Amino acid sequence: MKIVLEVTFRMGGVSYRGYRWEDDVLVFEFERLGDAFIQVLSRRKVEEEVEREPSAVMVELKTKEGGKIFEAVREGDVYRAMEP
Repeated sequence: MKIVLEVTFRMGGVSYRGYRWEDDVLVFEFERLGDAFIQVLSRRKVEEEVEREPSAVMVELKTKEGGKIFEAVREGDVYRAMEP
């Protein structure tokens, strides 16, 4: 099945690294590791073929300061999330 994720980040410089399963939760992995970023909303759309329906979809953003994990909300056929 195809999972479509649309994420809005608060700064540019985000790279998509892939996804992983944690039990039945699908976690999309992104990172922002540089020193200076444009302070502008940045949208990313990712589509992945996965083998099963997730119970939840999470977004993990790794940064030099640590990172954040936040949940995506299903809206029809698309999961949407915004960096807190």
